[in-house]
Parts: sequence; C-alpha cells; structure tokens
Amino acid sequence: MSTLAFLVEFLLSFLCFSFLCYYHVKSKQKNSIIPLQWPVLGMLPGLLANCYRLHDWITSVLVVSPLNFRFTGPLSSDMSLFLTCDPANVRHVFNSNFANYPKGHEFAEIFDILGGGIFNADGESWRRQRAKAQLLMSGPRFRAFVSRYSREKVEKALLPLLAHVAGKGQPCNLQDVFLRLTFDTTTTLVFGVDPECVAIDLPEVPFACAMDDAMNVLLLRHIIPSTWWKLMRRLGIGYERKMPVAWRTIDRFIADTIAKRRVEKAKVGIEDSADLLSSYINDEEEDAVTVDAFLRDTTINLMLAGRDTTGSALSWFFYHLTKNPRVALRILQELEPVTSTTTPDGMVTFDQDELGRLVYLHAALCESLRLYPPVPMEHKEPVAADVLPSGHEVLPGDKIVVSLYAMGRMESVWGSDCREFRPERWISEDGKLRYVPSYRFMSFNSGPRTCLGKDMAFVQLKAVAAAVVKNFEFEAVPGHHAVEPKLSIILHMKNGFMVRVKRRQLHA
Repeated sequence: MSTLAFLVEFLLSFLCFSFLCYYHVKSKQKNSIIPLQWPVLGMLPGLLANCYRLHDWITSVLVVSPLNFRFTGPLSSDMSLFLTCDPANVRHVFNSNFANYPKGHEFAEIFDILGGGIFNADGESWRRQRAKAQLLMSGPRFRAFVSRYSREKVEKALLPLLAHVAGKGQPCNLQDVFLRLTFDTTTTLVFGVDPECVAIDLPEVPFACAMDDAMNVLLLRHIIPSTWWKLMRRLGIGYERKMPVAWRTIDRFIADTIAKRRVEKAKVGIEDSADLLSSYINDEEEDAVTVDAFLRDTTINLMLAGRDTTGSALSWFFYHLTKNPRVALRILQELEPVTSTTTPDGMVTFDQDELGRLVYLHAALCESLRLYPPVPMEHKEPVAADVLPSGHEVLPGDKIVVSLYAMGRMESVWGSDCREFRPERWISEDGKLRYVPSYRFMSFNSGPRTCLGKDMAFVQLKAVAAAVVKNFEFEAVPGHHAVEPKLSIILHMKNGFMVRVKRRQLHA
C-alpha cells in the first residue's frame, strides 16, 4: 500500500472514529450548554469554540450548573479548572480560608511581566508591599493630589477634547478617549509624568499600546494548557510573540522615567512631589540594582491597577447611560444643587468633596461595575485539599477561576432582574447606599487583598462622570459593531464604543 493511500485511510478512520465519539458523547449529554467531554482532549474543544465570547459562555455554563462547574482539560495536562461564581465559595476562598489560597506559582508564571510586584507576591513579600502602598496611598498629601489632578485633567484636557469633537460633528471612540484619560492620570499619579495622551491630535503612545498587547496575551494564558503557551513562548510563535516586544517597550519607559526622577532628585530634590514613584525613591535604602527591580515591578503593578480598570469602568458606564436616558436624567437632577465652577469656555466642573456625597451617582457607578467588572475573572490555587461551602472538593494543582462577570448575571445572587441596569438596587428605602458585601460585589476584590485604590478610583470616576454628564450628551453610532467584551484580562470593549457627541444646553 502506498504512503498516500495509507494516510488517506488513516484520516478517514480517524474522522469516522471522531464522528462516532461525538454522537456517543452527545447522546449522554443532559444539557446542550455543558461542554462535551471528549476522549483525550477533555472539554478543551468546547472552550476553544467559544473563546471569542468567553465571558458569556462561562456565564451560560454557570447558569445551568448552577454557580459551580468543574472543567477538565486534555489528558495528562495541568488544566483542571473549577469555575465558580458562588458568593459562599468566594467568601471562603478570599476571606475565611485566605491562607490556603495564595496566588501561587502558576499565577506568577502567567503574569510574569508583573515580576515580583504586589499582584504576584504572597506571604511576607505581599504583606510588606501592601503595608507600604497603603501607607502612601492613604496619606492626606497623595489623596489631595489625586483629587486635585483628577479635576484639573477633566477641566483642561477631557472637556476641551470632547467639545472639539462635538464641534466637528464626527463620530468618536469614547473608549479610546477614556483609556487615554486614565493613562494620563495613572502615569501622573504613579510616575509624576503626564504623557498628554488626551490631546486634539490623539497621539499614539507606545507604552499604552504595549500594555494592551500584554493584557491580551495574559488572558489567553488562562484558557489553554500551560505546556502549550510555554512552548509558544519559548519558540516565539502565535500570540506569545507579542509579549517580548510589549515587555521591552514597557521596561524601557519605566527605566527612563526612573532615571529622570533620580536626576531630578539629585539636582533639585523631589521631596515635595506627591507621586508614588517619588515617594518610593525618597525611601530608598537598598542597593541600586535591587531598588530598580523593585521600582520597576511596583510601578507596572500600579499602572495595571489604575489605567486599564478605570478606563474600562468609564466606558461601560457611559454605554449604559446611552441605553438608559432616565439614569442620566436622574444624575443631572442630583447634580443641580452641587457646587460647581464654570470654565472660561462655558463648561462646568464640580467640587470633589460634594461629589463624594451623591448617592445616585455612586449607585449608578456600582451598578455598571456589577455588570461589567473591569477585571472579569480572579484566579486562585489551594495549597492543601479543601472542601468548599458548595460541597465541592479542591486539591493542590486545581485552579479556581472566579467569574465576576457571571456573578453579576446570576438570579440566585442578584434577583430576577439581574441583567437589567438598575441603580436603584443599591439604594435603601431611606435613600442611603445599601451595603453589599465584597464577596457578592467583587469589582474591588475581597478580603485581605481588597483593592487599595478603591477610594481613589471612585474619586476619578465621579470627577469624570459628573462633568461629562453635565456638559455633554452621547448617542451611539447606528450600525456600529456590537458592543461586547474583548478577549483580554481587562474587560475592554471589543470594537470600541463609537458615539456622536453633543454639547448639552446648560441653564442658568
């Protein structure tokens, strides 16, 4: 028999075998939503087939499971995932039994670009870094810096840019605008440098593009066997080829910025600078090599925490406002008595202390974060075998994936109207904000690892939301691509958010 004939026969036999396996497995399947358990390959084919809509697919699986699902990957792979959005399990993993669920070695490998920073760190290293960051970020000087700069950036950069776009009458990618804004803001708060991305000519910034590429790679590392992506990384092929390029760009920016701040410190001093990098440099005690590595890891972690998450939150918030005009109207009504300042070109900004007291604005932001959490998944590994409150056993080597995106869409967690955008669910009968435990509302994580920048994030979100709602109206561009989540570790919009901008008529 010729080689060609043998290959054809083998291929036909394999296809027949696969066809029979498919129908055998399909006949035993109780629910069409649950991924098929294939011989050798496990459930991986179902995951790959739904990769383009990953978060909604995980949600549909957890709806019918319900709340918990064990995903098995290919034979002999390390792809043993326990998917959950059960608040009881979240509370157990992130709070009650926190010590048994560190980030783990696998997490640090996936997020290798973050080095030994606070997101990857465990144990004493994590406690030391968190204590230092908390001390700096909770200080009155830094908090005042956040408040002052957020308002200035809105007044001097964001509002003029939107006014320019409104005047030209052309469509605008609002997500791009907000990511530029939060990139400028976060870079200034972390490094003390304003890259001025929010400008009329919308300049391209290599650092921001590199961060986007890195975030895309990080999510894909979550959903394929580690041996696969590590081989791709070693060979420099597939999506992994983007990571070294992004890594070099990010490291070059950070190294240059640290060097410039050191020169400035030597010449004129930076003791009066309120940015976080200056504070860390002023406290240097170790040798230069150790300090540079620490500063690099610390600042990239802070950049990830601030830039992408806040930009994502603003994009989805205004997406909801275009779909729910009544909510925008309620926010406008709440802003009426708030102390404001009129800019030279006739636009309005607000006092930060006053915005902090607005109940409905805060509720609307929380409702948007509930449905579209900027970090849609959390990843944990048990050190020792454990039984979760749901009754499921997890073993060392298992990967627990918590879907925050799915949790916001569970009737058993949020009620029958869980998929509706309804800020009123956050307001009690007496008109005050309703308390919701962090293990149900995990947009800022839960337990000892709760986000240190939560208050800072709300200051920025409210400064932007109030000023933009007051001064502008947005209309989604008809016929634009569907607004849906992008395949990334941060919940960006896949096709951006194209809108037409119109100046709102302000009444005296």
